[in-house]
Amino acid sequence: MTDSKTPLFLRTRRKALKTLGAGTAAALLPGLGTYVQAQSSEPVRIGFQVHRTGIGAAYGRWYDRTTQAAVEKINAEGGIAGRPVEIIAEDDGTDPKRGAEVVEKFATQHNCDIAFGTLFSHVVFGSAPRAGELKIPYFVVSEGHHVASGALNRYTLQPGITDVKSQVQAMAPFVAENLGKKVTMIFPDFAFGHDHRDYFSSAIEAQGGEVLEMIAIPPTETSFTKYFPKIPRETEVIYHVMVGPAVLTFVKEMGEFFGPSKPEIFGFIDSLEAVDLSSPGLEFLEGTYFWEGNPRYAQADQSEYDKAYRQAVGVDENGASVSDAKDISTYAHMFGCWETLHIVKAGMEAAGYSGTDDRAALIEAVESMTEMPLSAAHPQGAKMFNGKTHQVFGHQYISKVEGGKLVLQHTTSIEDTFYEDEVDYTTQSF
Repeated sequence: MTDSKTPLFLRTRRKALKTLGAGTAAALLPGLGTYVQAQSSEPVRIGFQVHRTGIGAAYGRWYDRTTQAAVEKINAEGGIAGRPVEIIAEDDGTDPKRGAEVVEKFATQHNCDIAFGTLFSHVVFGSAPRAGELKIPYFVVSEGHHVASGALNRYTLQPGITDVKSQVQAMAPFVAENLGKKVTMIFPDFAFGHDHRDYFSSAIEAQGGEVLEMIAIPPTETSFTKYFPKIPRETEVIYHVMVGPAVLTFVKEMGEFFGPSKPEIFGFIDSLEAVDLSSPGLEFLEGTYFWEGNPRYAQADQSEYDKAYRQAVGVDENGASVSDAKDISTYAHMFGCWETLHIVKAGMEAAGYSGTDDRAALIEAVESMTEMPLSAAHPQGAKMFNGKTHQVFGHQYISKVEGGKLVLQHTTSIEDTFYEDEVDYTTQSF
């Protein structure tokens, strides 16, 4: 294994980058404001594809806040190889067609080095082909299995957040052992929801369980009561994952439908991202379980890195904005922006990146990363990156609603999330 104490910029672009320690690299060079003498005073321009409007707006606002905080930290530590980082943001409207147009603007009008930040999977699907055609590295912060499935291209990477297939594979044993094996699934009717439908159903079957009913809901739906009668009576567990501005309505109406005689409920926190757990009508969630990509509430064993990260992005111990206790963050997802930007920094410095002619070298440098230790750069937890599939793997968290807060019950191992490779992007030409 490569010595993690060797500064990343000293490794050539062709040498395998075996251990990523971007969060502590600055400390290894006391007295130096930058890693190396900057080859250019021009900023590194990162095109931020942000969901300012549309169904992803709540996520987009916090992705933006996290991105700005990460850039502030990176620039305070010397930027990328001595060059400041500049964010050029464009709203994609959470729309696939507009997403592709935004990527094109980054490449052809804004002279961006990379594109970054996309969350909603249908927007990734609409944008990634254009990124490949324009040969601009496209770092997504999405969760969909679209990258690792091989459906996209070598220019598209997801190194800062885990994907649905790995998440549900790690969750299924807990659900089967603790909650029940007869499951009804409720999910949004687009690519992200379809990943849950496909991969959780197979994962729970591998645990001896079965999915009794799959209820797909249009992502723009605003009322959900009509869907709940479709849930079979013999259901032991309701598995729900919803997104968009109507998530609070969804959860409230589910509580009104079941009352106190609800089955066990296991949700992905997407159904409550940016939603205050103390909102009227959510009392029925007491005792139910959620997957979290990053625990919203600071836990008893909170790491120093999570504490520093919360402070940087302006989030309190309850996962709310420090300036407004009712402004709840998308804490389970937005860390991916912070971590991805640190990976971009480490990759550019490892590649000796000096401009757009070095884009292929940047991708190769990221492809050769593997271990990503818990650090200031990776406050969500340690990870393993698979350069062949362009997908990162990491710990998953299961929390229970207790006393109106999410209390961590179980942390999976990274190995729990591994699955067989479905693609090797490194064999594709640039």
